[in-house]
Parts: sequence; structure tokens; C-alpha cells
Amino acid sequence: MKASGLLLFLAVSPLFAAPLSRKEAEQKEDNWIFAEKYLRRFYGLSPPGLRGQPGSPDSVQLKIQEMQGFLGLEVTGQLDPDTLAVMNMPRCGVPDVGEYNLFPRNLKWRNNNVTFRIVNYTPDLKPSEVDRAIHNALKAWSDVTPLVFKKIHNGTADIMIAFGAKEHGDFNPFDGPNGLLAHAYPPGNGIGGDTHFDEDETWSTDSSGYNLFVVAAHEFGHALGLAHSSDPGALMFPVYSYSRGFPLAEDDMHGIQALYGPNPDHRKVKPKPDAPDKCDPMLTFDAVTELRGETIIFKDRFYWRLHPQMVEPEQTLIKMTWPSIPNKIDAAYENPVKDLVFIFKGIRMWALNGYNLVEGYPKYIHKLGLPKSIRRIDAAVYMEDSGKTLLFTDEDYWSYDESSGTMDPGYPRSIEDDFPGIGEEMDAVSYKYGYLYFYRGAIQFEYNYRARKVLRILRTNSILNC
Repeated sequence: MKASGLLLFLAVSPLFAAPLSRKEAEQKEDNWIFAEKYLRRFYGLSPPGLRGQPGSPDSVQLKIQEMQGFLGLEVTGQLDPDTLAVMNMPRCGVPDVGEYNLFPRNLKWRNNNVTFRIVNYTPDLKPSEVDRAIHNALKAWSDVTPLVFKKIHNGTADIMIAFGAKEHGDFNPFDGPNGLLAHAYPPGNGIGGDTHFDEDETWSTDSSGYNLFVVAAHEFGHALGLAHSSDPGALMFPVYSYSRGFPLAEDDMHGIQALYGPNPDHRKVKPKPDAPDKCDPMLTFDAVTELRGETIIFKDRFYWRLHPQMVEPEQTLIKMTWPSIPNKIDAAYENPVKDLVFIFKGIRMWALNGYNLVEGYPKYIHKLGLPKSIRRIDAAVYMEDSGKTLLFTDEDYWSYDESSGTMDPGYPRSIEDDFPGIGEEMDAVSYKYGYLYFYRGAIQFEYNYRARKVLRILRTNSILNC
């Protein structure tokens, strides 16, 4: 079936819906053509065929569901904005499904001594910086396995490392800036293990451009025999996300050790924390805010998104949605009148308009009128009835007037005095329908603001349907 036919099948609208403009119809068709290419490349969608057969609209819808399930999106089978946004994110060029996986074939190097060679260098970095990034990326895997990597300068190595653009010699072309960042081949003869980086990207040693160490560590996972992980906290998750420190999560370590075993030197390596379990009875929150009718709950490098029409919360890496804000935040609140969400980390604050960073941010929190002695905000909440924002710091809180942009006189005041029954030092606070919800450790207090009393004490994660 042609793309236009596919568009008609999946763009069915209510009988009396307003007709799409020509520009909107063209954009919708472009989106579906792009989605088809994405699903063919990463999810094994067959070429167009007969209805009900591989390549048909039914098959496309199933592949969208497969992609949504794998990447932790709401499984709708529809090309909704969230799904399209993830499809447009920079990522690894290796498929998420198909024959190239850890199980059942167990592709691995037969010898624990694996050679590598850097064939060429990117002009974006000094050769010594490339060498260091490659060394550290391989070391992440050798730290947790018996693998030993040896660099050679001539001849054919097990892992041949090269930078190239577009068609670069393996009939698996890159696509220009952004999009596909790199790809690697599973262990084996010939091209097996070879790892290629897209020279059209801007490579870096920090959070600018694309961090070579992070991307290389991911690709070497493939070169050693690992497939993509559906855990958004794992290094082997297919979508790029910059993070500092040791790159492997528990899921990565379990996968590579299933192939090669643990490090025989019993070297203790602390993995990145796993994605938090929403039903962990000891779960705590970093921040809670509304965002255009949805509830966003931040925890470590992740956030959950709760929508009134969604049964299950969606969990996503912060950096996948907001690359410019910190990996872990202190507090957040929404001002729905201004359609802005404010994020706090240390002495800095960011303003987001939906999913976009507002120009001129980050700013210092002292611009709000806080004294320089305040070094962080523990929790923040906008009170829709009064137009005030309450900012909680240690055992005190402040009241910020959103309309005048100034702190109210008479503050700070004691949390314990003004909110009896909830203690001090909040993790997060939210406000709905005249009730405040204070999150402190694994406990949530439902608080009647007018009566100044606690109505119920709940588990923190009861908001996550646990």
C-alpha cells in the first residue's frame, strides 16, 4: 500500500471533524512516511503489502504498539505527538528488534582478549581526547567482566573503530546531523564488532554536541553482543541521553555478565541506579508539578507522567524530554496563568514553556527575592486560589506573589507553626482542589489548607496507583 493509502487508513477522523488544510495534510503524510521508515529500520516492518499482510496498515499499527511498549510510551497504536517526538530523537542505528539480540543466539567473542583499532579520528576532538573516550568506554565493560582490550595500530582488529558520513563503506548509511549517531555490529568475522560513528555529528567530551564516551560505551555493548534494553535507565537504551560518571546500570551489567561472566578480580563497581520502581514501599519523590493538565513526578534521572485518561503512569528519562535541565532536580511548580513550569536545582532555576526552555534561563533563585543565604529550594507549589507560590526551604517557607514578582512581607515563616501535623523539610508539595499534598519520605499528607489540618496520611506512591 502506498503512503497516501496508509495515511487515509490511520488518519480516520470523526464524521463532523473540520477538514485538514493542505499544509496540515501534507505534514501528516510526511509524518507517516517518516514513521514507516523508522519502523522498517528499527522494528522490522515489512515493505508495503496487501491489507492484513506484513506492510499493511494493520501491521503498521502493531509495529507502533511494539515500539511504544519497548520505549516505555503509552501503547495506543497511534502516531501521537509523544511517539513522533521519540522517533525524532537522536539514537543508535542498531535495530531494537530482530535477529540481532542477546538471546537466543548468544553472540559473543570466543576469546576474552579482544583487540581494537581506531582507523581514523574526528576533527571535532583532539586525537588524545578520542583515545581517552574510547579507552574509558571499553573500560566500562572490562571493569565488570573478564574481557581485556588491546589496542593495535595496524592490520585488522576484532573491533575496527571509524568515523564516516552518509554511505561510509558498509552499505548501512548514516543520515546527516542528528538522527542516527552511530552503529556497531555483533561479534563475528569480517565486519563483526566494527563500530562506526557519524562524522556529520558534533562530537564532544562534555554535554555539548554528542558525548563520544557515552555513545561509544553504548555501541561497544553491541560490539560485545548486547542488544538494546527497554530499561530507560540502562546504557543500552536506544535513545541518546548524556550522563556523567560510570555509564552502566544493573540491566547492562546483568546482560554483559550473562555472556562473559563477572570480573575475576572481584572488582567492586557501583552501577548507575536503576529506574525507580513506582511501587517500592520506600519510594520518595524529588519534586511534583502540574504540566498542562498532567502531573509530573520527578525522581533521580527520571520522571513519571500522569494523565487523567491514562491508567498507568509513563516513566521517562528527564534528559529525553528536557536535555537542558539537570539530571536530578530539587523542586518544581507550574504557573498555569503564564503557562510556565519552573525547575529548581541548587541556586539556579529554569523556566519551561511546555517542553521548551524559556530564553534567558537558567537564572539564580535569588532573583525571586530570596536572601543569598538560601542555597536551594526543597519544594514549591503554586496556590491557584491566591496566585501565590509557596517555596519551602529547610524548616521555613516563603510566599511569592506571582503577579507582582515579589516576596510577600512577613516571611519566612515556620512550616511547623503554619502547617501543624506534617513536620519539617518537605521533599515535594502539590495543590489540587483546595488541598495541599505534602510528600515527606515515603509518606504523603493530604492537608486541608483552609482548616489547617491533616485529613489523611497515605503512602507517597499512592498517587502512582500503588
